[in-house]
Amino acid sequence: MTGLFVTFEGGEGAGKSSVLREVGQQLKEEGYPVLETREPGGIEIAEKIRHVILEPSHTAMDGRTEALLYAAARRQHLVEKVIPALEEGMIVLCDRFIDSSLAYQGHARGLGMDDVYKINEFAIENRMPDMTLFFDIKPEEGLARIEANKGREQNRLDLEKLDFHEKVYEAYQQLVERYDRIQVIDATPSIDKVVESAYRTIKPHLPTRML
Repeated sequence: MTGLFVTFEGGEGAGKSSVLREVGQQLKEEGYPVLETREPGGIEIAEKIRHVILEPSHTAMDGRTEALLYAAARRQHLVEKVIPALEEGMIVLCDRFIDSSLAYQGHARGLGMDDVYKINEFAIENRMPDMTLFFDIKPEEGLARIEANKGREQNRLDLEKLDFHEKVYEAYQQLVERYDRIQVIDATPSIDKVVESAYRTIKPHLPTRML
């Protein structure tokens, strides 16, 4: 029995985490078995790695160290939480996955997307998402949202300058062209409209046995 693995991607302030929660709730209300999780994190070991990666004071962290830590957290999260849920036939909605590493460390950090993919290929053993939603919003608008939302978790990536986030956005555009599994969601409208768009995009991809 195999479920559906859906990842939510986007730059800082795209609203993907909020949309994931709302979409997950809608699917649960319709009786679908849903697991909501996030990267880095989702389980105890990966959450500890998350703290190391995103701690604002860790400004000395090398780009390759960062990429390796993300891959390590991803591996543990995958084998401990994601794969078992998929084998039980659940719909797994994951806030970030491999595409984030390709965009942030591969392109924005200048490590090379192909090299970062190789690191993650070892970690995930070809377990790619069934589909990915990319929440499309220009970096300056996403960062403005963060500034306006003081209750959001602040992390080390929020300290990066605009040009870093522009590189992240550029990388996602390249990934959209590279992978057919990535669907673009306009993240600029109200949260309700973005949730509706994401829900409509996922619904046709649900396994037939769940419908």
